[in-house]
Amino acid sequence: MATAERRAEVVWNGDLQSGSGTFDLASSGAWTGANVSFATRTENPNGNTSPEELIAAAHASCYAMALANVLHEGGNDPEELRINATCVLDMGSLTITSEVLDVHGRVPGIDADAFQQAVEQADQVCPVTNALRGSAEIQVNATLD
Repeated sequence: MATAERRAEVVWNGDLQSGSGTFDLASSGAWTGANVSFATRTENPNGNTSPEELIAAAHASCYAMALANVLHEGGNDPEELRINATCVLDMGSLTITSEVLDVHGRVPGIDADAFQQAVEQADQVCPVTNALRGSAEIQVNATLD
């Protein structure tokens, strides 16, 4: 079976509240030495990212690819897809409770109903959606521009 594998590396120093760390996107080298801390994760990010922001980026990217493929297979290549993802961390339970995708698409040749059907199909085949399903509520809001 063909697989794709990607790696990230993290170095963490100290406890949760006062500690901090850095991570590298080790497979690609696209991002190295990114700072992370619990304070910037849960308060003001001050230019730092967080696991939730990275999940949102991964989900939006993956969903865009899934939707582009579904539309293509239906004979309607999109001109543009814009996906805004919001990943919510419940501070009380330290649990990711929800992920909201706001999907906007410019797709010549289809109407809003056909776009909605493609959005629902993409929701079923998106690998990141499927990884999150069951552990977080997933909401997809779609608009054909």
